[in-house]
Amino acid sequence: MTQPLSRVLRLRVWGERACFTRPEMKVERVSYEVMTPSAARGVVEAVLWRPQMRWRIERVDVLAPIRWDSVRRNEVDRKVPLRPVLAAMNGGRADLGIDADDPRVRQQRAATILRDVDYVIHARIALTARAGPEDTLAKYVAMFERRAAAGQCFHRPYLGTREFAADFAPRAADAPPPIAESRDLGWMLLDIDHGRGGPAPMFFPARLDNGSLAVPPPEAEEVRR
Repeated sequence: MTQPLSRVLRLRVWGERACFTRPEMKVERVSYEVMTPSAARGVVEAVLWRPQMRWRIERVDVLAPIRWDSVRRNEVDRKVPLRPVLAAMNGGRADLGIDADDPRVRQQRAATILRDVDYVIHARIALTARAGPEDTLAKYVAMFERRAAAGQCFHRPYLGTREFAADFAPRAADAPPPIAESRDLGWMLLDIDHGRGGPAPMFFPARLDNGSLAVPPPEAEEVRR
């Protein structure tokens, strides 16, 4: 049975820097050429998300030429261990800090990122099993359009990583068209599947066609897990 979807909603998002990291790059970050569907979902969820709804990304238009930049920055080589976090959550004493100035912890890494990006996200809303009789597609469409027009968000949306904040607005009629460029993008991360006993990445063969990236549904035959 086909799940009902809302009409297509469009959100323009732009920023000075972006990094949609390719998962095969383990140390030095290298961005995909185009915003990934999972990153696009993160942007629209920053504007509106409820347990009773979910987003389905259908297309991403690239409005600005694809430009690259290289940066070198200090990072840390570890994460806070889970055990101290659980102890602190249970009221115990735990050291949760990481000293970023410690030369044994700090590492300098390079990243190949995008600059001066500008996209239009095309997405639809579907209802989840938690939706009640009062939850309708029209209700959430109106909420999203109202929040997007007012610049409201639950947290500042970002372009791949939180350090690259994004601006957003409803797509205006005078927005520039997608760039006149086509290229194969290889296997791109579609999203994470949480319904098969644990998180599993999903990939699809991505292609930029006259500035537009078409995004298949998760159940499409070309999607690989």
